[in-house]
Amino acid sequence: MIVSIHQPDYIPYIGYFYKISCSDVFVFLDDAQFSNDNMHHWNRIKTPQGEHRLKIPVEYKFGDPITQVRTKDELNWKEKHLKTIQMNYMKAPAFREIFPMFRELLMAHYDNLAEMNIAINQWICTGFGLRPKYYRSSDMKLLTIKEQRVIDICLAVGGKTYISGNGARAYQIEQHFSDNGVTLQYTNYHPITYKQLWKEFIPNMSILDYLFIYGFNWNHIDEAV
Repeated sequence: MIVSIHQPDYIPYIGYFYKISCSDVFVFLDDAQFSNDNMHHWNRIKTPQGEHRLKIPVEYKFGDPITQVRTKDELNWKEKHLKTIQMNYMKAPAFREIFPMFRELLMAHYDNLAEMNIAINQWICTGFGLRPKYYRSSDMKLLTIKEQRVIDICLAVGGKTYISGNGARAYQIEQHFSDNGVTLQYTNYHPITYKQLWKEFIPNMSILDYLFIYGFNWNHIDEAV
């Protein structure tokens, strides 16, 4: 059983979904502490002027998990994001296919930021034909932190192999995983190039940048990695 874990980010980049594609189980780390720096509430799209950040206004207290972060929908940020996306991608080949579905999902009511991001990301996975078994860390009631928390999540879902992001190499120790019967692996994803609108290629844009060009064509990603 291959497991991967990640916070529920907002319209994340291709690498997020590539890691899911390599997994039997994907765990949304939805009770992780919310961070302004991490991409829980923002991401980037491409415009004629270069990359543009879409950022969600949120209400939270320091230390709150993502499940307790409220999106300030009264500020009409959803309408603003949709308008910006439409202005910059309306001429993309798959825009008419993808945009109405994304708009419907985004405009729905959600109790918190995690709920919204999970709904959007699971829709994207389904469109790509990715069907892992999903879990949420908030349902596990684990009290451990950092590396031990990752190990405990893997054990809780019956994982034998854990696929980690490369950023965790700095603090994860392979022996700690193997001592618990879990094989530690790191993702082999590297930024792929694909046809984009507007001038030169910019890597690691939101998955929307790819979807509006190729639709739910996973084969292009799988062959390029």
